[in-house]
Amino acid sequence: MGKSKRNGSSAKDNPAFENDLQMVEIHKPKAQEKGAIPQGFECDDHRIPLETLLKRYGTHETKGLKEDQVPVNRAIYGRNVLTPPKKPSLIIVLIKEIWGGLNLLLWACAILCIVSYLFQYVISPGNITPDNLILFVSIVIVVHVSGGCSFYQDFKSDRIMESFKDMVPRQSVVIRNGKRLDLEVADIVVGDIVEVKYGDLIPADIRILESHDFKVDNSSLTGESEPQKRSAECTDDNPMETRNLAFFSTNALEGVATGMVIRVGSNTLMGQLASLASNVDGGNSPLGIELNKFIKIMTFRSIIFGLSFFGVAMFLGYGLQNSVYFVIGIVVANVPEGLALTFTMTLSVAATKMAKKSCLVKHLHAVEALGSTSVICSDKTGTLTQNKMSVAHLWFNNEIAEADTSEFQTGQTFSFKDAGFMALANVAMLCSRANFKPGQENVPVLKRIVEGDASETAILKCMELQFGNVVKYRQKYPKLCEIPFNSTNKFQVSIHDMRNPGDPRYLLVMKGAPERIINLCTKILINDKEYDLDDQWLQEFNKTYHTLGTYGERVLGFCDCKLPLDRYPVGVEFQEDDPDFLDVGFRFVGLISMIDPPRAAVPDAVAKCRAAGIKVVMVTGDHPVTATAIARAVGIITPGNETIEEMAINKGISVKDINPADVKAAVVSGAELKLLSPDELRNVLRHHEEIVFARTSPEQKYIIVDAFQDLGFIVASTGDGVNDSPALKKADIGIAMGITGSEVSKETADMILMDDNFATIVTGVEEGRLIFDNLKKLLAYQLADNIAEMYSVMFFIILGVPLQMGTIAMLLSVCGTDVFPALSLSYETAEADIMKLKPRNPREDKMVTPQLLSYCYGQNSFMEVFSGYFVSCVCYMCNGWMPWALLWNQSAWNSKAINDMKDSYGQEWTYYARQELTFTCQTAFFISIVLTQIANVYCCKTRRMSLYQKGIGNMRMNIGVSIAILLACFLIYTPYLNFYVNFRYVRPEMWLAPLPFMLYMHFYDEIRKLIIRSSTGWLPTEMNF
Repeated sequence: MGKSKRNGSSAKDNPAFENDLQMVEIHKPKAQEKGAIPQGFECDDHRIPLETLLKRYGTHETKGLKEDQVPVNRAIYGRNVLTPPKKPSLIIVLIKEIWGGLNLLLWACAILCIVSYLFQYVISPGNITPDNLILFVSIVIVVHVSGGCSFYQDFKSDRIMESFKDMVPRQSVVIRNGKRLDLEVADIVVGDIVEVKYGDLIPADIRILESHDFKVDNSSLTGESEPQKRSAECTDDNPMETRNLAFFSTNALEGVATGMVIRVGSNTLMGQLASLASNVDGGNSPLGIELNKFIKIMTFRSIIFGLSFFGVAMFLGYGLQNSVYFVIGIVVANVPEGLALTFTMTLSVAATKMAKKSCLVKHLHAVEALGSTSVICSDKTGTLTQNKMSVAHLWFNNEIAEADTSEFQTGQTFSFKDAGFMALANVAMLCSRANFKPGQENVPVLKRIVEGDASETAILKCMELQFGNVVKYRQKYPKLCEIPFNSTNKFQVSIHDMRNPGDPRYLLVMKGAPERIINLCTKILINDKEYDLDDQWLQEFNKTYHTLGTYGERVLGFCDCKLPLDRYPVGVEFQEDDPDFLDVGFRFVGLISMIDPPRAAVPDAVAKCRAAGIKVVMVTGDHPVTATAIARAVGIITPGNETIEEMAINKGISVKDINPADVKAAVVSGAELKLLSPDELRNVLRHHEEIVFARTSPEQKYIIVDAFQDLGFIVASTGDGVNDSPALKKADIGIAMGITGSEVSKETADMILMDDNFATIVTGVEEGRLIFDNLKKLLAYQLADNIAEMYSVMFFIILGVPLQMGTIAMLLSVCGTDVFPALSLSYETAEADIMKLKPRNPREDKMVTPQLLSYCYGQNSFMEVFSGYFVSCVCYMCNGWMPWALLWNQSAWNSKAINDMKDSYGQEWTYYARQELTFTCQTAFFISIVLTQIANVYCCKTRRMSLYQKGIGNMRMNIGVSIAILLACFLIYTPYLNFYVNFRYVRPEMWLAPLPFMLYMHFYDEIRKLIIRSSTGWLPTEMNF
């Protein structure tokens, strides 16, 4: 009696087996604000008497619905089909891509071009040039190509998504009018009687009428990884907690059951949870916000420059008509026509690279969002862990032995000469109903499919790795009788013929709840010796049991007994329904504990996140003890950091006496979270470096994400179940699981992990940070060219010199020769310290900064335009025109009436000769821009590192530069083509004239980066774009 009491108390003391009945009810109705998550899942079908329920839906407990009642119920309660979220048509999506983002700015530019062309056509039809019309057509082509690339990337991701659509069960066994039918799930109606068995997906929300050892997996709805027992008894008013309900699309893990359909389609719990995401405003992505700001800056800049130079032109006497032309020219020159194309293609390149690393990006802007992440709210099961139970510890010979829980389990083996281990292994192999599916002899043990529950699967694989052939071992000792595990007995028993002529006694082996097993034992095996199970050994058992429980592991006890021949002679028949062998006195042989262990790469990934300034928070539906154990194993809670409860226990004081500021780690249960106000929750998030949320509901996961966002964090949230969808939609980037994820979560997410591995997220973060860096480099590269061209238009207006870069040349530069070097920037590798920097603060570290504009406007673009004017002046001088002779001479230079204008040496030039010279010098200016942009792209390779440190190993950049030069040569030296694009032949030595400026740009940039690396204060901050 005393022994039973002691053992019972030990079970209650074991944290791993505490009965947590405080899971938050996500369905409790309460007032909602507009746009809040709906919480109503009102249901009394599990509480009311069965007779009342049958009458409510017009059905019969054994015969099911009558045929004439089926259409009536379908009309009232709907069809058993989940209503998919409305998606815009592909045409609408394509139009948004073509007209949205940076393309909107280009459309404005295109409209100005066509307006300018039409204006010229009306005012002076005989003196019209096609430049603006060509520019209009070119911009229209560019926006369609850019929008098409973005549309194709999203379309390709959606096609991949179609391959995942296997969530909903297809057929089910239904009883109607007393007949057993196989029906499509969509044809099931409320009131149908259905039969489900191991391996099935539940076809609708059902109330259990009859069951036998029936367990379901509710993890896709609640995050609870433990198999849930289901029976006909109502055990809780909360429909999520009661045992007599099973929910649509959850998995049946064990046993069989008969149930009555009470909810179908969108009215099921899954349907209601799936609809939550459609009510959540996901907001704009960080990159989308940056692009909107960039568009505003570009628009404001264009307006300011346009109006300013309109005034300058009017002051210089150009007249209203010419001044309007100048305004349009300035605005068009301000807009980087090629940026939308290279921007989209750069994001597409990054998405392709991430796909090769098992990250499927559904939306291009999500590529950069992951790099901006400052908090990752990660699910536990399958993401941080392997999503499979493994044997973690064995207790035999009064010692805890650690098993190998790595993903490949190539660690230690146990000695076959150890009698204690062999006795425990014997029970583990024989007392089991798990079996490998046939035909897997050549499949590695860890990858074999097992018919059996998670615990037995773990034990079977562990023993198979140790002994080689468990099936053959069992065949040697035939099973005579078996009592399966049930919630009443809490043990499983089998009796075997050991085929030992010297000892014909039958062997009884048993496993089950440790406190139940120990109560049935009178002996304990230690080092091949049997000892009486006295208080000392019970104390050792309790200590070990509690220790394994604190690890968050599921523990099973094992015992055996050789049945006495006088009571159980050879050939006796055992009664499974009325066992009489529980009082013979068993021998306790040990404990085996199991856990879903962490993935091998996760601890390093979490450490990388910590080094990168990213907070990793676990949000799970599992028990707090299990969640804490995994959090410590993967490094979310680091060694030495204690929760407030652990600190109180270690100091021997009350929790109330602990200063919250001293606590670095927090484990918050769903019940505790429910009691926190929004301000209190934000304080928890703000003041704790390491946080675990356990037993959380879908609503609470959403609240956690929202609270982090309120504090200014960029949040990435992972999830695989329908319950995760609202949080995935709310997060700045939602990440679904490709293998275990539900269809709803994949539809909601921005990104899908094809390998379900947390470490892949960290790879994605690094890629995302890299793409933000590369996009800034891309802006610096392309804006420098664009601004240099704008300066040429400004000098044309102010100094009255011939226009140094024509409209077509500008277009060929930004949409032609610049494109391949620009794209090569997307292949730049990370600078050495990219994952040691803090996450980007979107409020401070923006894509377009004053430093970037200063770099583009006042540094590289100045050097490029000066180089262009230098080369152009050389070209003019070689043809007899000194630079000062061109000042404020534009009106006469472009006059068709003047055909005897004298140059600096007195030679006369006709109008057409002057125009040919202008095209030749514009060609020289174009060559200078192409070459200085080559210098610029190598300057933009890094933002801080020296080019001599980084090297020029990016072969795509080297090839891109070569293509740019070859393209320029093709445009300039191809007969007839050069005439149509207003280029003319220039002497080869003109290609050497920009070289001094290229060298100057290189050495200036090296000095700038040296100052950034070696100095402190305001100067390096201002110089780093």
